[in-house]
Amino acid sequence: MKKYKIIAGVDEVGRGCLAGPVVSAAVILKKGVNLKNLKDSKKLTFEQRIDVSKDIKKNSFYSIGMASVREIEKLNILQASLLSMRRAILSLSKKPDLVLVDGIFAPQVLNKCKTVIKGDEKIKCISAASILAKVYRDKIMIKMSKKFKNYSWNKNFGYGTKQHILSLRKHGLTTMHRRNFNPIHKMLLK
Repeated sequence: MKKYKIIAGVDEVGRGCLAGPVVSAAVILKKGVNLKNLKDSKKLTFEQRIDVSKDIKKNSFYSIGMASVREIEKLNILQASLLSMRRAILSLSKKPDLVLVDGIFAPQVLNKCKTVIKGDEKIKCISAASILAKVYRDKIMIKMSKKFKNYSWNKNFGYGTKQHILSLRKHGLTTMHRRNFNPIHKMLLK
């Protein structure tokens, strides 16, 4: 098997949300990163993710890619996720020999992408990408929650929690909501 010198990990966050962009990170780890802290972002608290993300940024080459709400609506969530991954990969300042992507879908970039199911649990550079993408997206949603105060995005980050659905019914849609996602789409049909 070919040995790759420079490996990037890629993961996305926000596919299942009702509001906000989908965000991806691409990460090439350097030797100084604390590997024991790298795990699936869902297994870390908000505060832990913030702390670990600082170490990742200091000890890696990384970049962020996004697809906007409008791009999600135009393309569909899968294609928008792949677009955000592609943007992250192409923005890396160091070019990888291989890109490992969490899940079963990978963007077509330089014919170097391979998918890894549950990669965010198995491969440290994907775990790092998972953490950076989550922290970046959470900060966007916290900022947007100040503009759209009724939706508690600083707590639910745009996911379809019971409170978020109740707020949608009471206050209606914002420009950050994905209009082609259920239950929003169903609300528009009424």
